[in-house]
Amino acid sequence: MEEKGRESVKLQVLVSSVDEDTATLAERMNLESDAIIVNQTEYFDYHEYRYKNKRIQCFELVERGVGLSRNNALLRAQGDIVLFADEDIVYDEGYEKKVLDAFEEHPEADFLLFNMRVGEARATYHTTKFHRVHVWNAGRYPTYSFAVRREKLHASNVTFSLLFGGGAKYSNGEDSLFLKECIQYGLKVYAVPTELGAERERESTWFKGYTDKFFLDRGVLYHFLYGALAYPMAVRFILAHGKVMCAEIPKKNALALMKKGIRSVEGL
Repeated sequence: MEEKGRESVKLQVLVSSVDEDTATLAERMNLESDAIIVNQTEYFDYHEYRYKNKRIQCFELVERGVGLSRNNALLRAQGDIVLFADEDIVYDEGYEKKVLDAFEEHPEADFLLFNMRVGEARATYHTTKFHRVHVWNAGRYPTYSFAVRREKLHASNVTFSLLFGGGAKYSNGEDSLFLKECIQYGLKVYAVPTELGAERERESTWFKGYTDKFFLDRGVLYHFLYGALAYPMAVRFILAHGKVMCAEIPKKNALALMKKGIRSVEGL
């Protein structure tokens, strides 16, 4: 395919939201590029409008689940580069240029992971230097850090899991599974020390504390992430995070719950 000039490369933001006023969401997120908003609500509708002279397409859908929401947006995406987002992301001025500059500077990259300002409790990663991301260090990155060349992603046939994430059977993990499958397919993934915006603090749609379900669901996720290494990785997880996560459920019980989750889906 003929290489596009920089001026013709388009960025499109793919937003997953729940019960939002989509008519004002572009302004609240400070969007300055084309966007698709998939809003999980109580009715079906489609509308679009212009914001900062960019096309904002809004799909109101009754189906629930963040994976399904992201897949619906990805199915309709047309931008050369797609940037995934949630409704609580507020972008800095100039984020579009930062994303396009990063892909221009790194033509070898199919997929780039960007920094976002988040609360301390949500800070699972912070990139300080450009580096390659592999399966073994891919579990820390949230979907709102993902930007990818759309044609490469569509060619991979990788989509978001419908089992994990807000509104699904099991709690978070759809981002880690998606990234892992992209890497396994052969997409070249890198993290860049470039910050695009901030996450507004809000109540989590899935996190209800370090409960029995939290550890069971984590075990299920580890089965799909690590296969035969799921149990030793669960031990590592409890040893690394038990001081914070096991204040109410003892480490031994938490590990047993993760093991139960792993076993519940063995053979799938």
